[in-house]
Amino acid sequence: MANSLLKIKRKKTAGFVACSVWLCSFILSPMVHAQYVGRISTIVTDLNGSVLSKDDADLQRYPASLTKMMTLYMTFRALHANAISLDQRIPVSIRAASMEPSKLGLRAGSTITIREAVLGLVTKSANDAACALGEFIGGGDETRFAQMMTQQARVIGMSRSTFRNASGLPNPDQVTTARDMATLARHLVLDYPEYYPFFKVPSYNFRGRNIPNHDPLIKGYAGADGLKTGYTAAAGHNLVGSAVQGNVRLFGVVMGASSNGQRNTIMMNALDSGFVKNGVSPAERPLFLARASKRVKSRGRSKVILAKASRSSKVRIVEVAQASSRSKKATVSKVSTSRAVNSKTTAAKHKKR
Repeated sequence: MANSLLKIKRKKTAGFVACSVWLCSFILSPMVHAQYVGRISTIVTDLNGSVLSKDDADLQRYPASLTKMMTLYMTFRALHANAISLDQRIPVSIRAASMEPSKLGLRAGSTITIREAVLGLVTKSANDAACALGEFIGGGDETRFAQMMTQQARVIGMSRSTFRNASGLPNPDQVTTARDMATLARHLVLDYPEYYPFFKVPSYNFRGRNIPNHDPLIKGYAGADGLKTGYTAAAGHNLVGSAVQGNVRLFGVVMGASSNGQRNTIMMNALDSGFVKNGVSPAERPLFLARASKRVKSRGRSKVILAKASRSSKVRIVEVAQASSRSKKATVSKVSTSRAVNSKTTAAKHKKR
């Protein structure tokens, strides 16, 4: 009887130890450490890699579609080595075609040119095109391609990044940091300047469909010329951007924002501060087309809404110009909002020009 009780006690102890080990490994895993609820990671660097500002820049986080920047780096590397060509057609596997949106809607058994795939990643952040590229460059194996991505990341100084796929679709072991993403952006510009212009393409036509670029900085920030957005529920709203003003190029990274508006505001303000530190007075932010879920109409006529954001330490002023599609007249209003772009309107005044 005593022996039986002893055996049961040993089994319980062993089970408790095993459970404790599993729990510790779970707690220490990247899946947990990649997320810091309520904390946003940012960094701004110049072309030489000098850090102008940072906040939690070394926290490991989920990259989401920022991963595609590394997929593109690997693609540009192969193009530069003449191992592949932009007009080369690559196969679309069943696995690539089955990727979750965002996607181009590629069909299994079809082909796509590398140029089309690259543009699909830059503009639409297409997961099916990313998988097709990864499989092709990885010799038919996306997992092998991800290993190549991680190895190359180490070579260029991304010491805290690990890649598990070509698209950025959720994987608990796929992590990076804001600092590493800034390093990657800098190398995309320095290592492959002949291919970097792909990032500033405003849109492209893919088999009869016009696909706009998702990057909000291209139209919303003076001198911006790429790079990439990224979002998953676990990662939050991520953005890597670069802009040139007064012959100074800066790179900015924002990870883990709670909304696109918050992400964009933080990025623009951080870049502004970076240019000031370089002795450059930030350019006025350009007018950009504001997307609306419903068409705005006035007296039966549809209107185009343009918004211009000005800088303020506590309050943001957004000038909204409503231009009739049939008339050159425009109505301009100034709306006082909170620091987040998507915050509620607190005041509005309309004056005719």
